[in-house]
Amino acid sequence: MTDHSLPANRDVPEVVRHPPWLLWAGGAVALAVLILVIVGATIDRGHQFAFDRVLLLAFRQPADLAAPIGPHWLQPTMVDVTALGSGAVLTIIIVVTLGTLAVARRWLTAALVLAATVSGSLAVDFAKTLVARARPDVVPHLVEVSSLSFPSGHSANSAIVYLTIAILLAQVIERGTLRRYVAGVAVLLVVAIGVSRVYLGVHWPSDVLAGWSFGALWAVAWWSVGARLRLARAGE
Repeated sequence: MTDHSLPANRDVPEVVRHPPWLLWAGGAVALAVLILVIVGATIDRGHQFAFDRVLLLAFRQPADLAAPIGPHWLQPTMVDVTALGSGAVLTIIIVVTLGTLAVARRWLTAALVLAATVSGSLAVDFAKTLVARARPDVVPHLVEVSSLSFPSGHSANSAIVYLTIAILLAQVIERGTLRRYVAGVAVLLVVAIGVSRVYLGVHWPSDVLAGWSFGALWAVAWWSVGARLRLARAGE
């Protein structure tokens, strides 16, 4: 007697389906570029966002725009925080990370970190040149700057570097609590650096928002690429 309660194809292994990692990567990159194009084109046509001026002024004393709000220690602290997004510090972070990964023989993760950070930085520099937005002149700058304003290089590059490193390391860190800790520290650093740029008066808030958006999406794109490559290496 045949048992019709059993599936006819019970001996055929179930097909394992994985998310379309490369599609997600391409979509994230496309969205990152789209944000820069739309905001950059809006700025290029002479449009100013109302919140830009409001937020810059909110960080200054109404009676003296050269004096920032807050206790006396806040300004030098913000200067120190903003340095964490400088080219020199980010380069050191990348080199130390690559060295650590090389010692641990995590060659794929090292290659992904290097490719993501270099390509992202080049994309940000290209966007700056293309849009050519001047630095804000609403309040005096509290640190010296010389480059163009949009997008914020400190915000974008810190998001690219810190978030990319965090989420790529999350693919090889086994403990969930440690993964969450690394991701939390990366997000905190990126947010603090972006806020410091507005506090110091050297970037429009829209520069920072665009930089954050681009950097975060860039990191997600490379996380997707990393996930796909790890599945391929595992033969899945």
